[in-house]
Amino acid sequence: MAPNSDNDDDTNDAVSSDLPTEETTAPKRRRLNSSTIETLTSPPLPTLPFEIIADILSKLPVKFLMQLKSVSKPWKSLISDPKFAKKHLRVSTTRHHLILTYVNSSREFVITDYPLSSVFTEITATAAAATQLDYPLPSRNRFDVIVGSCHGILCFALDQRFALLWNPSIRKFVKLPSLENPKREGSYTIYGFGYCYDNFNDNYSYMVVAVNCYESESDNRVYKTNVKVHTLGTNSWRWIEDFPSGVPFDSSGTFVSGTINWLASKDSYTTWIIVSLDLEKECYQELVQPNYGAVMVVTLTLEVVRDCLCILAHSDTFSDVWLMKEYGNKDTWTKLFRIPYIGDVGPCPYTKVLYVSEDDQVLLECQAELVVYNSKDGTFKTPEFQNINRWMVPEVYEESLISPCS
Repeated sequence: MAPNSDNDDDTNDAVSSDLPTEETTAPKRRRLNSSTIETLTSPPLPTLPFEIIADILSKLPVKFLMQLKSVSKPWKSLISDPKFAKKHLRVSTTRHHLILTYVNSSREFVITDYPLSSVFTEITATAAAATQLDYPLPSRNRFDVIVGSCHGILCFALDQRFALLWNPSIRKFVKLPSLENPKREGSYTIYGFGYCYDNFNDNYSYMVVAVNCYESESDNRVYKTNVKVHTLGTNSWRWIEDFPSGVPFDSSGTFVSGTINWLASKDSYTTWIIVSLDLEKECYQELVQPNYGAVMVVTLTLEVVRDCLCILAHSDTFSDVWLMKEYGNKDTWTKLFRIPYIGDVGPCPYTKVLYVSEDDQVLLECQAELVVYNSKDGTFKTPEFQNINRWMVPEVYEESLISPCS
């Protein structure tokens, strides 16, 4: 007898050859019915209101949130919502990362990420905590310079003509249009990246500022400037008022309290001023520096530490760390630390103050290397990522859900 075409599947045959009888199913049916009755009479499992779920999620690290987007459509929609991203930025525990960029021996642009906590704990933990990031642009034979970071968005300068905004935590980026500045002999561009906050609409406007410096046609010893601004969400750069005084000589502007700040030379390269641009009003002012007292300051470095404008004032044998605790108020300049130089390195070895921990450990860039200075006992330590053994650019950023594409 030919087999039935409906039962050709071996799996079906295997199931049907071992079917239970009425006698064997009766006890099971009774147990099932009893269990069903018990389930129906039991109270339902408690469920959390969606608002409470949102509050819980807003306190989680970005890495976990990106994984939780696959739990359900409502969760994906919530985590992708710009309003939730702002809430997460406000209420989550700040999670800072150290990022190092360098070109390896194969001429590839490499970006390595470290949890900042690993830098201040065990030295040997730093290398193990490293994560290599995938740069969003073709990386071979290039070195794009980090301008700064705001709310987890990193700003890179590309070939003096373009800027890139990238949030590595959510892997989103946008390349800004060309500056289209005329080509001039000896010209260069210094960028700044920051935001202004609209309290009424609870909205951040992220802005990139480009200061183009170029030689005067009548005197190549004199530099002139013009300034352009790009607001995220627009399609072009626009001109604003030129740099008011001197020429900026920082590698990039420093963002703090809605302003971008540059060290500039006014009359000579031995006289420094701080020029500040208010991003909302688009106007400049000159900030008063601290009273350095009897210290002979050789040169200065401008940074942001603990959300305050910071000056690293270099002398022959040490550097002083000054904070302006209330932005714009000259009377609030406070000297935090005096950091001695390590060994016989010559004057001004510290390029940058990257971060100051809650227990007053200071992460410093020191002649193309990084060191941690403990201000309480005056000791230094060198984290293990120094094995890079080539020129690198460090930056500290905080992880966030803020997208540079909106």
